[in-house]
Amino acid sequence: MSEENVEAFKRSFEAGNRHDFDAMLEELDPAVEWHPAVGVGLAGEATVLRGREEVRKWFQDLFEAFDDLRFEASEFRDLGDELLAFGRVHAHGTGSGVEIDSPLAWLVRAKNGKAIWVRSYFDPKEALEAAGLSE
Repeated sequence: MSEENVEAFKRSFEAGNRHDFDAMLEELDPAVEWHPAVGVGLAGEATVLRGREEVRKWFQDLFEAFDDLRFEASEFRDLGDELLAFGRVHAHGTGSGVEIDSPLAWLVRAKNGKAIWVRSYFDPKEALEAAGLSE
């Protein structure tokens, strides 16, 4: 994965935090497959989002459900065909008041400069293992 793909991921990430979903989705392949950790962590079941519109709807719902939701990425590792990013997620539930402050990691595969597959993990070690790394 080139530095260009790392920059594309950063642009998508920043756009999502601004709620600029059109700009976020421009960095994703139209056939993107996204596996968010948040669904597993909150509902206890895995969620797979297929295509830009499912990703858009999921993020819109997520930002409505949590006040001041923001994702932070502080480290990026270029792994050739993949990108591994580490950071945190912060939020407060709009109705519930539930507070989230958790580590979060993303494993991303790109094709033609667009993210084609994304999986996020609350446990950074699990992300490292999924990428075939130990530390």
